[in-house]
Amino acid sequence: MRDLLISDFLDYIRSEKGLSAHTVEAYGRDVRSFAQFIEGKNWKEVTPETILGFISYLSRRSYASSSVCRILVAVKVFFRFLKKEGEISVDLGRYFETPKIWQLVPEVLSFEEVESLLAQPKSDDFIGARDKAILELLYATGMRVSELCQLKICDLHDTFVKVSGKGKKDRVIPVGQKAIAAVDHYLLQFRTRAKEENGPLFITPKGKPIHRIAVWSRIKAYAASAKITKNVSPHTLRHSFATHLLENGADLRLIQDMLGHEDIGTTDRYTHVSGGRIQTSFESFHPRP
Repeated sequence: MRDLLISDFLDYIRSEKGLSAHTVEAYGRDVRSFAQFIEGKNWKEVTPETILGFISYLSRRSYASSSVCRILVAVKVFFRFLKKEGEISVDLGRYFETPKIWQLVPEVLSFEEVESLLAQPKSDDFIGARDKAILELLYATGMRVSELCQLKICDLHDTFVKVSGKGKKDRVIPVGQKAIAAVDHYLLQFRTRAKEENGPLFITPKGKPIHRIAVWSRIKAYAASAKITKNVSPHTLRHSFATHLLENGADLRLIQDMLGHEDIGTTDRYTHVSGGRIQTSFESFHPRP
């Protein structure tokens, strides 16, 4: 069970956070080192004192301070993942101040690279039409890949999509017509059967909801066929969405709203924005409205 959770964690940071293969390998090594330290303990039995003991153990073994910091970051992110998945009730990582891994700046595609990537899927069969709709929707909304995989058919409307984000908090994101057209083509041409309103929007050929790892793998393949040399993942499209809006003059607060970001330290600084203003900003600044 412990090994399975570590494997799920590595899949998560690989597919949803867009970390490189080298970084994922390092995080796996660090978390497994901690798992070995706690021996047979269940993750629910770990306490802040356990983590402190691990840090002390590393120091006694003459680990460099930079290495200890890196390992602690890996452990923090892992426990954040366990809390997100409901495996533990308290995120133990919050007790330890370290640099945040998500502060690393991911790759950003140019608009030309985005256009090339989105042009790769051919919409004349089920897989191509589905993948085209997925790519268009990810870039049009900046949603997380896990949010995309959870979408129901009824969540998508003519001009917006309803997303269930972190902490089970819903938000509404405007969607441009090119993305809507791609999803409509996929639904009308290749989802004529078993298209119940509460059914999953994106499915496999066998009718199962698509998994985030499958989306990650498909995007990797399309990036390769587009001859994009950057490390491209679903998170790359999310970051490119936000960057392109910002570069075209969109208000940062609107972008935060659309991305569903919640930072406790800065929440009070956010300005409430009406849905109409978000829609207007989206139509004015997104390069593919």
